[in-house]
Amino acid sequence: MKLQLVMASLLCTASIYASPTHLNETQEGIKYIKMLGGSLKSQLKAQLQADPSGFSAIGFCTAKAQLITNEVNAQLPDHAKVRRTSLRTRNSINKPDIKDIEVMKEIEDSIKNKTATATMIRKVNTKETTRYYKPLIVEAACLKCHGENISPEIQALIQESYPDENASHYTLGAFRGVIVSEIKKR
Repeated sequence: MKLQLVMASLLCTASIYASPTHLNETQEGIKYIKMLGGSLKSQLKAQLQADPSGFSAIGFCTAKAQLITNEVNAQLPDHAKVRRTSLRTRNSINKPDIKDIEVMKEIEDSIKNKTATATMIRKVNTKETTRYYKPLIVEAACLKCHGENISPEIQALIQESYPDENASHYTLGAFRGVIVSEIKKR
């Protein structure tokens, strides 16, 4: 009898954590991260292939990154949104909130300590939403506009477009920021 109660308890607990609703929400959050990340990365990659100097890439980001974010969000259901943020933003539109800062500091520490990877997804519950955070790690191509040795032409364009710029001097493999998807609790 005790064994049956323990087994029933374990089955109920397992079903709570593996419920279809939980999995669907997680899959939904990850899907939106991939939509935004994939769209931005593929278009940025095309810019860098067309102009390896990175000059057209910074122009692309300045003119199109937020438009792409808005276009992706327009495709999402009313209860969801996706965005980018960082501890060091270039565009003030992407400023983090208090919860974002807390989570990003934890992710950054985990990556530095090698207890987390760039492929991890961090789930965080807030009062109104469930958030899914995907870290962005600096790759070689990122250094053209976010590194320590940015060309004077690109630096001038950054300063002109973003007077409060704070997203430079990164190194290869550093934590750059996150893509966040938010699903409103229903």
